[in-house]
Amino acid sequence: MFDGIAERYDLVNRVLTAGGDRRWRRRAARMLAPEDGSQILDLATGTGDLALAVLAEAPGARVAGVDPSPAMLDRAREKMRRAGVSDSVVLELGEGESIPADDGAFDGACVGFGIRNVSDRPRALAELARVVRPGGRVVILELTEPKSGVLAPLARAYIHRGVPRIGALLSGAREYRYLESSIAAFPPPAEFAGMMESAGFEGLEARPLSFGACHLFSGIVKEAR
Repeated sequence: MFDGIAERYDLVNRVLTAGGDRRWRRRAARMLAPEDGSQILDLATGTGDLALAVLAEAPGARVAGVDPSPAMLDRAREKMRRAGVSDSVVLELGEGESIPADDGAFDGACVGFGIRNVSDRPRALAELARVVRPGGRVVILELTEPKSGVLAPLARAYIHRGVPRIGALLSGAREYRYLESSIAAFPPPAEFAGMMESAGFEGLEARPLSFGACHLFSGIVKEAR
């Protein structure tokens, strides 16, 4: 499915979020707080925008981008080449339930709009806790459906009516019907934070962005007891 929308993925993101996806990624990269020389995993890297945001925060970092879509990775490789950061990024096919990395291989990790698409989220979260060293931070950026607040009904109407129609116009109807349903099916922020805690994270935060249309989750990998 993602191979089919790779060519227009960035354009549709910009239109659907009115450019908000770029701001959200910058927020995620700042919360991750990478350092020069650090090894960072970008799971579900897609076309590489979050990896680029991480490198903007720490140009001397090294990023491993993992994604199950070959077409998305092709777009990411081209984007890294144009940005002149190909030597700082390694892109590899892989899935969240079985991350191709050793235990504690990374100093931190991020996931941008990808955990929603993982069929076994608890397993993927446990994998993130496995491949990031104890004390390392993991940040997860995900679209959410606002449940309360003055603008919540308008936001839900946009997700259920606007997103599929705009997505179909710009890319593919089937894919953006899936986007609508996957946002609605994602667990409430408190529940997802609880899943992260059960997977081995502590110091959890769940910050709403843009009135709850997106949430930024953060946790620290627990030290071994």
